[in-house]
Amino acid sequence: MDEQGRPHLLEEHLEAVGELAARFAQRFGSAEWARLAGRWHDLGKYVVAFQRRIREENGIAAHMEQEDALGPRDHSTAGALHAREVLGPDMGTPLAFVIAGHHAGLANAEALADRLHQEDRQRLYTQVLARPAPEALLRVERLLTLPDFLALRPASPRERGAWRRRLEVWTRMLFSVLCDADFLDTEAFFDAGRAALRAGSPSVPILRDRLLRHLDGLKERIKAQGPWSEVNRVRAEVLEACLARAAERPGVFSLTVPTGGGKTLASMAFALEHAVRHGLERVVVAIPFTSIIEQNAAVYAEALGEDAVLEHHSGGDPERETARNRVAAENWDRPVVVTTTAQLFDSLFANRPGACRKLHRLAGSVIVLDEAQTLPPGLLAPILEVLRTLVSDHGASVVICTATQPALGQRPGLAEGFEQVREILPEPRKAFRRLRRVRVRWPSSDEPWSHERLAEDLAGESSVLAIVHRRDDARRVCEALDSRLGDTRTVHLSALMCPAHRSRVLEEIRERRTRGGHVRVVSTQLVEAGVDLDFPVVYRALGGLDALAQAAGRCNREGQLAEPGELRVFLASTEPPLGVPRTALGVTRALLASNPELDLFEPSTFDAYFKRLYGAKSLDVKGLQEQREKLRFRETAERFQFIEDDWSAPVIVPWGDASSWVAELEQRGPSRDRLRRLQRFTVNVTRRQREAWLARGCARWVAETVVVLREGSTAYDARLGLVPERVDALSPGVDG
Repeated sequence: MDEQGRPHLLEEHLEAVGELAARFAQRFGSAEWARLAGRWHDLGKYVVAFQRRIREENGIAAHMEQEDALGPRDHSTAGALHAREVLGPDMGTPLAFVIAGHHAGLANAEALADRLHQEDRQRLYTQVLARPAPEALLRVERLLTLPDFLALRPASPRERGAWRRRLEVWTRMLFSVLCDADFLDTEAFFDAGRAALRAGSPSVPILRDRLLRHLDGLKERIKAQGPWSEVNRVRAEVLEACLARAAERPGVFSLTVPTGGGKTLASMAFALEHAVRHGLERVVVAIPFTSIIEQNAAVYAEALGEDAVLEHHSGGDPERETARNRVAAENWDRPVVVTTTAQLFDSLFANRPGACRKLHRLAGSVIVLDEAQTLPPGLLAPILEVLRTLVSDHGASVVICTATQPALGQRPGLAEGFEQVREILPEPRKAFRRLRRVRVRWPSSDEPWSHERLAEDLAGESSVLAIVHRRDDARRVCEALDSRLGDTRTVHLSALMCPAHRSRVLEEIRERRTRGGHVRVVSTQLVEAGVDLDFPVVYRALGGLDALAQAAGRCNREGQLAEPGELRVFLASTEPPLGVPRTALGVTRALLASNPELDLFEPSTFDAYFKRLYGAKSLDVKGLQEQREKLRFRETAERFQFIEDDWSAPVIVPWGDASSWVAELEQRGPSRDRLRRLQRFTVNVTRRQREAWLARGCARWVAETVVVLREGSTAYDARLGLVPERVDALSPGVDG
């Protein structure tokens, strides 16, 4: 019952969920399927025992279903059985998956089959028919056919596998619309105030107009400052091309823009104009690094308004989060969504209702993949095929946006690649030549540089950025510079510093550089993609060509130097981490061996580089395609891991006001807000390290959810971040 004591009638709920789900599924030609899923998803609630239970318990909790529960706790199996009974095993199976999983999650095919064959569960369905449920809910009122993209049955085994993977994506989308519609209707009845927070976002045409006005304002401010620079002319041409090409039919596009070419706003201009021209409903921007999401989201919010942009990622600053944002994040109900690449793809391969609710919002959307070269090669085959399916079957467009364009087109060895990728910029090579602001110095010998050798070179520069392979390298180079210079003014950046600490340091670097101050920075690769830093000289350890190009983007970024800046590539004495970084180094070595004068700013260089990189790796290292063919949803979700972090574990470090949030967590227990605040004070270490620290009492569990370094530890340095070998030490005067 609601706050006025009015009961939420089951028939009303089923009809309402069916209609809402049908509206959502209209985007991908599946309205009738979604309507039936909505009408049948809770048929088990007609069982007498369930009706008795909800009257006794009252409230939302009484409706929750447990995965293996029988009796009145199981109200989803009856609808799944009804779908199979009415539609037949073939046509009814997708709805059976969707209905049976709307609380517990999409199952593996064999688990669903076992569940539907259990006599106790079949008995519940018999009781529903005997009660009986209203005939209008049970029957199929309209002719039901598969959507066009599934109507043509495959002939060969290969075609059959591809068809079943398309069926898998379609089933996920139906699951998404049911889960979202079910939640929204329940919320509207029991919590009208929360439901009201979902209203009021501006339409895509309004946002397009806002952005164009904002861009006009930027143009006028630049003109007022004097003659246009070459950088500003290129940015204007990139924007013009984006607006001109937006009228093209939906599909897959690339936007190959050199660093500094204004792709952040230009890609949004293309996406919004494209959406207006083709009646699309939202723009989803996926960015690989949380370090630049807040930066880009702030740019979009300034141009489009805070009411238009949803910033959704786990590392977001809770201070900036509103109640409207929290509810919109559940199902991406906002015209512009800015999220992490990991969040996007982890959701696309998930099986739980909470993670999948948002997926149907991708239908009829423009998906912008920023810095797309960071897609993990070992997952490339399933990722590209799912994106291709969103375009071909669900009305989406995809924009691959980067200065280092990966080779994602279909070819031998990459059958899952895109059949056609249309470049938005007419002649990217000319733009790269015009914005060439950096000279590259390749290693002059095969002799690796020690930390001391690198420090010797850096000491001779007043303003310089050095990018090394590993966290420990960054610290060792800083220490070598301290020794050589006799001070500790060199700035250190690595993932051994918590996110809040890194953000503070990056802001201080920007302020000093803006004022023309000198600064030396030693960092890991976390500064490379999209971080707004500008130095006259950048040193970079030899690695993947894409990483080197990103490092060059931190050099003479605004083109203010009279002469080109310099990217000085050196051979490090350490290796990059195992996996893709180390493989990428090998590919770069091979390309340099065949062409010592390799042009780092030539787009064709990256086509050759990525083809070699992808050819050196398995593109489906987890065997996901086979699991998807077999409709093993749970297994697919468990295997898919966009970021491989099995080796790591987070600890809370004593920086800023972390201790006050730890105290609040201990006093009041876990909450979404408190846990998110603490994420900004975490550092990832190896699981072995964390377990050893816990065993020795150097760290402790807090509220059974997070691990915190012991109070009084000197392990967290105000400059270097976490120094693991100091974890056992205590500050003077602190008892052991």
